[in-house]
Amino acid sequence: MSVTNKTLIASKQMEAAQTPQYTAPTTARATIDSFTATNTTASTATISVHLVISGGTAGVTNLLTDSVEIAPNKSYHFPELIGQTIEAAGFISTIGTASAITIRCSGREIT
Repeated sequence: MSVTNKTLIASKQMEAAQTPQYTAPTTARATIDSFTATNTTASTATISVHLVISGGTAGVTNLLTDSVEIAPNKSYHFPELIGQTIEAAGFISTIGTASAITIRCSGREIT
């Protein structure tokens, strides 16, 4: 077994539409160590995060955080996601306020 520390999602502005942000390799699984969202605007913004199995789609059965409100110019560190596992070919998907939230996620890939 090999464990590689990795940036799962490099810092980026989140899209308004449901968007896969990270997909685990087909030969590995990943564990989330840190997931941060920063609202870079002057208005409250929201983010929802899904952890989806391979071949699945984002929906209520894999919604881990629902419309988390982040105050203007503040960050949220998502303790709900720490330690969660993304199985082989599964993915992290987000949806929220467009052009308002910068996200970043780090963790480990295990092969």
